[in-house]
Amino acid sequence: MLSLKAVRHRYGAREVLKVERFEAASGEHWLVLGPSGCGKTTLLHIVSGLLRASEGEVRVGNQLLAALSGAALDRWRGRTLGIVPQKLHLVPSLTVLQNLLLAQSLAGMPADAARARAVLAQVQLAERSAARPAQLSHGEAQRAAVARAAVNRPQVLIADEPTSNLDDANCERALDLLEAQARECGATLLIATHDQRARPRFRQRLELPQ
Repeated sequence: MLSLKAVRHRYGAREVLKVERFEAASGEHWLVLGPSGCGKTTLLHIVSGLLRASEGEVRVGNQLLAALSGAALDRWRGRTLGIVPQKLHLVPSLTVLQNLLLAQSLAGMPADAARARAVLAQVQLAERSAARPAQLSHGEAQRAAVARAAVNRPQVLIADEPTSNLDDANCERALDLLEAQARECGATLLIATHDQRARPRFRQRLELPQ
């Protein structure tokens, strides 16, 4: 499902990421571990097509990412990936439900309010569908972001530092939520974190050096 070969990324002369080979099969749950500054977010951006690697080959399914650009890349990303960024980036002027419908629209998919409401129910936000992001608690906003990432039934679900600044109980809830949505979609799950509390939950781990 997900394959990286001889991937490197540099900013000027400084190499910030080096992955010789990485493969994740459909439905597998992977943890990308490493200290701050080791390239975890860079890796996620490369996998999601938000950043072109300086060298190497990146495939998601049968799609070589280097072959896509512009609107085609945007449509592919919306249909294939679900992304939960570290800063959640919910659109503040839209309701929770409208944020999910927007994700469908940006992927070039027809509006499916029934699907959006079903996902909100799965993450226990059915009663908050008409709320705007500013009216949500941090936990509710995170659940809304996961629902938005899952609404198009992605093949790959990606989360960047989803447990940062959470206490132990909420850390477990956040990981439970991501794993549950990945299973519901049959998606490969890729979580990048420096949070060592997540380590025992994941048998499959990619550790990036400093």
